[in-house]
Order: sequence, then C-alpha cells, then structure tokens
Amino acid sequence: MRFVDEFRDPAAARRLLTAISGLAGDEEFKFMEVCGGHTHTIYRHGLEHVLPANIELVHGPGCPVCVIPMGRVDDAIWLAEQPDVVFTTFGDMMRVPGSNGNLLDAKARGADVRFVYSPLDALRIAVDNPDKRVVFFAVGFETTAPSTAVTLVRARELGVRNFSVFSNHVTIVPPIKAILDSPDLRLSGFLGPGHVSTVVGNRPYRFVPEVYGKPLVVAGFEPLDILASVAMLLRQIREGRCEVENQYSRVVRPEGNPAALALLAQVFELRPHFEWRGLGFISQSGLRLREDFADLDAEQVYDLPGVRIADPKACQCGEVLKGVLKPWECKVFGTACTPETPIGTCMVSPEGACAAYYNFGRMHRDAAQLVGQSRR
Repeated sequence: MRFVDEFRDPAAARRLLTAISGLAGDEEFKFMEVCGGHTHTIYRHGLEHVLPANIELVHGPGCPVCVIPMGRVDDAIWLAEQPDVVFTTFGDMMRVPGSNGNLLDAKARGADVRFVYSPLDALRIAVDNPDKRVVFFAVGFETTAPSTAVTLVRARELGVRNFSVFSNHVTIVPPIKAILDSPDLRLSGFLGPGHVSTVVGNRPYRFVPEVYGKPLVVAGFEPLDILASVAMLLRQIREGRCEVENQYSRVVRPEGNPAALALLAQVFELRPHFEWRGLGFISQSGLRLREDFADLDAEQVYDLPGVRIADPKACQCGEVLKGVLKPWECKVFGTACTPETPIGTCMVSPEGACAAYYNFGRMHRDAAQLVGQSRR
C-alpha cells in the first residue's frame, strides 16, 4: 500500500456499492465485524449510511480492552498499590473501571502507575530501577501477545529479577464460537479480524463455515476493505459457497506468522477457562505463562485477591459486545456513560463500540431510525 487514498477512492466505493446492491437483492443480511477497528472504520466513514438498508453490520467481542472483566481490573489496582511496585500498562487500560475506580484513581491515591507504549518499555523501567518491582499489565489478543513473549524472553536472557507480567491475553477463536452458540443472535456471516490474522493466519477460522455454515472474510481496515469484504460475503452466499476468504491479502498470509506463533508456544499456554466481560467464562480462551516462566508471572509472584466482580447493573456492555444491542439502546449511553465518565469498557477503549457510536454521532435511537429511513 503506497497511499491511503487508494483505499478511500469514491469512484471505487460507488462501484463496490453497486455490486453489493445487486448481490443483496431484497433479502435481509446481518454480518458481524469481529474487530473493534472495523467498527470504528464503519462509523468514522459513515459506511452504514451508504450500504443497502437490508444489510446490517453488528459489532462483536474483538476489542481487547472491552472484554477484561472488573475482577481482573481490581487485581491490577491491587498490584499497583503494593509497596515498591511500579505498575505499567497501555494508556487505554488506565481508565477502565473496576469496583473501586480505575488505575488513574489508584495513581491519584499514590500508586506508581505509568503508561508505556511497549512491554519492552516496562522491562527498561525494571532494569533502570532495580530497587523497585515492576509489573506489566498485559492485555490483547494474539496481536499483542508476541510482544509480551519477546519481552519475557529478553527478561530471562538479561536475568532481570524485579520484573513480572500480569497476563490477560486472550485468543480469538473461542469467543467467535461462543457467539455462534448464543441463542440471542442470528448471523449471515463474519468480517474476520485483520490484525489477529496477521499472526494466526486464516486456518483457525475454518470451523465457522465447516461446523456452523457461515462464511467468513478476513477484512482490512480501510473503507474499501470493508465494502469489498461485504461484497465477498454476499458473493459466497449467492454462489452457494461457504468458506474462509482473505480480503486482507496484502498483509495476512494463510499460515500467519510462524515465528510469532512459535514464540507464543514457547512462553504461553492456554488457561482451562478465562472470564470475559459480558460473555462469562469461556474455556481455553486465555493465555497464561508456562511453568518455565513462573518467576516472571505476577499471578505466581503475588497472592492476588482474584475476586469475581459483577458488572454494574446499569451497564449493558455485555449485550453490546455480543452484538445483541446497539450502544444507543443502553439506558446510560451518552448520559451517565460518556468517554469522560465511562461506566463500561466499551466507552473507554478507542476500539470500543460505544466510543465509536458516541464519537461519530450515532448517539440516539431516533437518529438511527432517521438514517435507516433515508437509506430506504
């Protein structure tokens, strides 16, 4: 890709929309974009305004910050408030609410909480501050897990003893299966996650067409990527095919990234189960450190509270993450819950569906209905 403009060309978009309209006909279709990055592209560029009214795009559980349950946030705050601990994390995790505020509140109470751009930054803090205990709050799907693995291997090579990782990495396939097994939602197909697929490739998604009979197209993140992927899904349906296709071929390879996958296998293993916000416990969906790295595992080094905390009753992030509700259907959306005063994780993260709807003006049911009527 030389220029972003190549993927935002109006003439090419019109051609794709003409093809989509012809393929869609009068039948109703509901496609789920798994990745939060797709949701933001859709609403930043107004794609829902130009697609035919009988095609609905719903968001899925692909926002790594959004799926972290409150109990794990409380564990992070507990770690941050331990003596001589420097707690490091990505910036968007600083504002994710637990039952007693967030990490910014912990910092205001005196905890040494610092945001970093990479886990290697956290390791550097540990090397520079041997009298402190540095913990890195690791979150994300298979996209970010390799960088954590690289850091752990590097820490082992350097013999750093005052560094540990609080692993909250999750995997993409189990939540897709949980969505497909849910009785709340009937889908026509999936826009597969582009970023995760750069690591895992296309093969892990084969169960979607083979077991559940739904097509899946791994999609890029520019407007034309989304439109082309919708057209590919419709073409599969019209031609009687059901398979995994790769629209994002300029980045994603069928086999993924073998070096990154080998590194993940060296450092991590699957947890028997892991709790997801809104989806509950999903078996083999989280990554923990292997026994070889126990001395760098914050869950082994510290006696974490590990208490499960129920989401606030007013917050409907769970239904939003599953695509059952649109954000503006939540009772507190845009009123009590805003990016400045978030109640749920979906309003905090740059990839969260609620943040996308709020930031790009899709805030009210009436406005959404007017959009739908204008498209008709």
